[in-house]
Amino acid sequence: MFGKTHSTKTADVEKKWLLIDAKGLVVGRLATVVAMRLRGKHKPSFTPHIDDGDNVIVVNAEKVVFTGRKLDQKVYYHYTGYIGGIKERSAKSILEGKFPERIVEKAVERML
Repeated sequence: MFGKTHSTKTADVEKKWLLIDAKGLVVGRLATVVAMRLRGKHKPSFTPHIDDGDNVIVVNAEKVVFTGRKLDQKVYYHYTGYIGGIKERSAKSILEGKFPERIVEKAVERML
């Protein structure tokens, strides 16, 4: 009469590779797509406690776009571990810096 609830086993997981070109994409919208794919929520066989998401590669991460005035106003904080050791950097300084891909990495990490 009723169907059974499907629960994916680790052995049944089939991971695919996804290549995304981030040139001209908005950071938050890109991060939601990547986070959904990594978690596996786009699959009908989604199981919360199993890692059945796909593998994602993002190219041109340094060419992402912020909407509005976020490029100048958005601030990223990190704590050094020392008293009064909170540091801040704007999104613009990170994108112009040595590791601009960290903007996309942090956005995706904070959505997972």
